[in-house]
Amino acid sequence: MVEENKKKPNPIDTHVGSRIRLRRNMLGMSQEKLGENLGITFQQIQKYEKGTNRVGASRLQAIASILGVPVAFFFENAPGQETAHGGFAEEQSSTAFAMEFCSTPEGLQLNRAFFRIADPKVRRRIVDLVKSLSDDGAD
Repeated sequence: MVEENKKKPNPIDTHVGSRIRLRRNMLGMSQEKLGENLGITFQQIQKYEKGTNRVGASRLQAIASILGVPVAFFFENAPGQETAHGGFAEEQSSTAFAMEFCSTPEGLQLNRAFFRIADPKVRRRIVDLVKSLSDDGAD
């Protein structure tokens, strides 16, 4: 028998959690370190990041302060939010793809290394190289 009492996390809670994880990873901060700064366990951070537990307003403010971003960062491109241009799907789809990629270990490593390259011409050549190696070479 399938247990029907299990609630799925609210999509906004899941989104906020994924943004917490993204920013924490961008800074190279562990769940343990973030939890330590907040006075909670890393397991609680895991629950926030999965969207299993909802982050309260004061806790979200504290997380934003520790991670060095405005609270609004956690809601950027949230599901059901209109974009500045009044559109929904296409912009959010490409943003979601970028966010998902940057949440992977490879995406984070590539992103960090790429932004350490000072010469814009070298960065452009790297983009061209990666596009030439990809299946379709699309923008």
